[in-house]
Amino acid sequence: MFSDRRVAAAVAVTVLLWSAAFVAIRVALPSFGVAGLSVGRLLVASLVLAAVAPLLRVRRPARADLPRIIGCGLTGMTAYQLLLNAGERSVPAGTASLLVNTAPIAAAVLALIVLREPLNRRSIAGLTLGFAGAVVITLVQGGGLTPSPDAGLILGAAIAQASFFVLQKPLLARYSGVEITSYAMWSGTALLLPLLPALISEVPHASGEALVALLFLGTAPSALGFITWAYAQARLPVATAANTLYLVPFLAIGIAWATLNESVHSAALLGGLMILVGVFISRKPSSTSPGQINNPSGRSLPRPTQTAAD
Repeated sequence: MFSDRRVAAAVAVTVLLWSAAFVAIRVALPSFGVAGLSVGRLLVASLVLAAVAPLLRVRRPARADLPRIIGCGLTGMTAYQLLLNAGERSVPAGTASLLVNTAPIAAAVLALIVLREPLNRRSIAGLTLGFAGAVVITLVQGGGLTPSPDAGLILGAAIAQASFFVLQKPLLARYSGVEITSYAMWSGTALLLPLLPALISEVPHASGEALVALLFLGTAPSALGFITWAYAQARLPVATAANTLYLVPFLAIGIAWATLNESVHSAALLGGLMILVGVFISRKPSSTSPGQINNPSGRSLPRPTQTAAD
């Protein structure tokens, strides 16, 4: 599948880090809470990306692109982090990773509305199956016919991520994936700075495990993971790269089981499989639809079939 060991290593690192992110959130939440964890993770990631930006040749964005970049930060970083962290207060890490995979489905709907990208019959079938899978998970997580509010928050995070897909798509013609991620991370962090007092008050009382989890989330999935993903994405066909990310929910479930003794309800797992199959069907390449790559850890990088290497 991979002819270059460096590309294979980059993919493996990315998938592992993005899978572990869902578990690390569960570890950090008891000490930091939603506000502190959200601003802390993005702040650490922003500092790391700022340090390596010269090495990665990150350019200054054009002034005309700033409103769209701020929108990317608001949706893909600020809103996504707040909603995902709030949802994982009660939703297991593996279940959360399955729900986040509805983001490409929501993105297809938003692209239809905003970008006027048409949906063919295969896409509609995939969207319907994925939506049904999300309904199954939220009902199971809620304990029956009552939807789970926290599962609903994670679906909100997926919609925020989908909005990020749509907003950043025009930017991908002018900037690399690492550049857009950096711009969005920095602007999203700036929008969360009013929550910094929560982080400052929680750090002295946080457990060692929570501190390690926070630093891990900022440096590994949010910074290093994007760098390794951009490296692999620039050297692989869109479909090949996208298919590797189907491993993320299953690795997240395994890591959560091994480290936190968390399990996923069999019905929720069925709903997750419905989502993954729906995403696969709706995203299957055609002669007229652009490639789109999902990042189940926390961000996604849709990309046209013809772009400059990231």
